[in-house]
Amino acid sequence: MTLTTTRRGLLIILSSPSGAGKSTLARRLRAWDPSIVFSVSATTRPPRDGEVDGEDYHFMSELDFRKAVSHGEMLEHAHVFGNFYGSPKGPVRDAIIAGKDVLFDIDWQGAQQMTNSELALHTLSIFLLPPSIAELKRRLESRAQDDVEVIDKRMQKSWDEISHWGSYDFVLVNEDLDETEARLKSVVTAARLRRTQQPGLLDHVRSLQTEFEELS
Repeated sequence: MTLTTTRRGLLIILSSPSGAGKSTLARRLRAWDPSIVFSVSATTRPPRDGEVDGEDYHFMSELDFRKAVSHGEMLEHAHVFGNFYGSPKGPVRDAIIAGKDVLFDIDWQGAQQMTNSELALHTLSIFLLPPSIAELKRRLESRAQDDVEVIDKRMQKSWDEISHWGSYDFVLVNEDLDETEARLKSVVTAARLRRTQQPGLLDHVRSLQTEFEELS
């Protein structure tokens, strides 16, 4: 007898302080498995140079964002550095039911909301730690994306983010990017085999029971 199941998708949550590598690892994870859908967040911040609406973010006015939250259309949302960020619920729920993994690059606030949401059963939360605070600052400075004031704010916020590491399913220290990528892939592969992700298992066990009774 061949076991056939329709796998439920995972909500893969990647969190870390800015500069710890979550965006790079998110890109590598999708390159490893292009079937993983990247959740495009909504935000009220203005686009940066080169960012495309609908691809990098869904850029919204603060009024429209607040309306979406009040109507229960956001799976999670947070206020970070003076702007709102959130994940639209509908597309995520549809993807999970269809067996597609959805990847989230979000902070600990969003992760907590998601792990307490109606889709909590399907979440896989992973926190990335830097090897040191000095290395974290070096990475932020080497990106050359932010001015000194923004970098200082991100560094001040980093410990608050790190302090929530204990609420995640897995924690990876990102000292070597290639090694961290390999561990990340292993975690995702194992999580896809969780009992909760295989809705066809119950019917299979029932068929085994029927077969056993017929042979008895």
